[in-house]
Amino acid sequence: MTSPDTLSDAEQDQSAGSTETVYMEAGRGGIVRKEVTPDVIRGNSHLEALFARVNSLLGSASAADKEFFPHVPETLEQMGLNADDVQRLVLKFLLQKGSATGREISQQIKIPFGITFPLLKDWKNEQLVTYRSAGEMGDYVFAITESGRDRGRKFQEECSYYGAAPVGLPEYLKAMELQSIAGLEATEADLQEAFSDLLISEEMFEKLGPAINSGRGMFLFGEPGNGKTSIAERITRCFGDDVWIPRALGIDGDIIRLFDPGVHDEVRSETSGSSLFDLSGVDPRWIKIRRPTIVAGGELTMNELEVTQNPVTKICEAPLQLKSNCGTLVIDDFGRQTMPVDVLLNRWIVPLEKRYDFLNLPSGKKIQVPFDQLIIFSTNLEPKDLVDGAFLRRIPYKINVPNPSREHFRQLFNIMGPKLGLIMDDAAVEYLIEKHYIEAGRPFRNCQPRDLLLQIKNYCAYRGIPRRVTPEGFDFAVENYFSMM
Repeated sequence: MTSPDTLSDAEQDQSAGSTETVYMEAGRGGIVRKEVTPDVIRGNSHLEALFARVNSLLGSASAADKEFFPHVPETLEQMGLNADDVQRLVLKFLLQKGSATGREISQQIKIPFGITFPLLKDWKNEQLVTYRSAGEMGDYVFAITESGRDRGRKFQEECSYYGAAPVGLPEYLKAMELQSIAGLEATEADLQEAFSDLLISEEMFEKLGPAINSGRGMFLFGEPGNGKTSIAERITRCFGDDVWIPRALGIDGDIIRLFDPGVHDEVRSETSGSSLFDLSGVDPRWIKIRRPTIVAGGELTMNELEVTQNPVTKICEAPLQLKSNCGTLVIDDFGRQTMPVDVLLNRWIVPLEKRYDFLNLPSGKKIQVPFDQLIIFSTNLEPKDLVDGAFLRRIPYKINVPNPSREHFRQLFNIMGPKLGLIMDDAAVEYLIEKHYIEAGRPFRNCQPRDLLLQIKNYCAYRGIPRRVTPEGFDFAVENYFSMM
């Protein structure tokens, strides 16, 4: 092991022109890897960029311990797969497409070409596939044989999935642990940035901050139209970073699709899929997404909270709470679901208390998975009228989203007007407040400035007149908007 004294000498040698690129030093955490840029490449921007890229891919032990990164595997054993698992995916893919190059097959099932290509050559010897023609850079176009078709049909009857190779449950559990929101803390500055496009009072920030940092859950309740859903949707932004999730999970033969483009926002890198050689160093079975925010409203059913299997394709779909791990799950319009409230509450009691959930697989096996998200119940009903004390105890924060003050209400008009391309008039806004709110005894709602201004904008566009806010315009908008309210 190199002593600190020797290290100092090494650094002096480096400054004198040594071409050594890596040395090791002893630290509290053991051996720490140090990278030094060689003099021979200094001044060459292309070589320096390549050198920095290689070092970033190699990483350091201390960085790897602190955050999760799905490094590209070198063997099937590292992926938790065997040749039969890969064969199932490849033959089902070729059964549909007929033929493809080795690299196209590799890209389809998200397994590195260096692992897939030797297997394809083995299956060529077994007469499951054959060479149709030569491809680029030592590749071939592989076509499925009649024997391969027979085997592929049998595989397809078991399950028609032939997408990304699945990730095992142990790897998924480790990834969720390293990316958990439970250990993250949101500061006042984080909240200010996350809610920068909303007008939120300081009093509301004081309530939201501790509730978000609890990592457990909260009730947002209050009158409709005051922004409960908008607040809930922005809470995940407070944590500010991205997470890695598997495209699919493989558990004892069942394949569960986890990545859902409908609710997950993929973070694309500059190198992903941009060239023949992928320099990202990422296991392609994983995908980087924004920390998820999943909203389920009155349409929520119990099936969406369990692993469901398509009876025809035999492909399983992950439940909403699994898709929202490391993010936020919003139960909007709580109390208005078709299922009884007690049924929904009973489903959440154990996960909210223990922070893990149990899922039943089609095979009959029950598995334990993390319940690692901030769950938010948003309702315009009184929480104590919906749930009992045992459940309320498990949701420690109950936050009322109140009606806006007069000043707050006026500010919303000044914010929304320019965004809609309208010329604002403070006197017209005061006319609206006095005549149609104070005199009418009508309460303010946060959604109303936007809705009334949209009415004026559409009216001006129809009449072909300047888009200016006037008392007459507000009279027209109020008559339409509040005709049944």
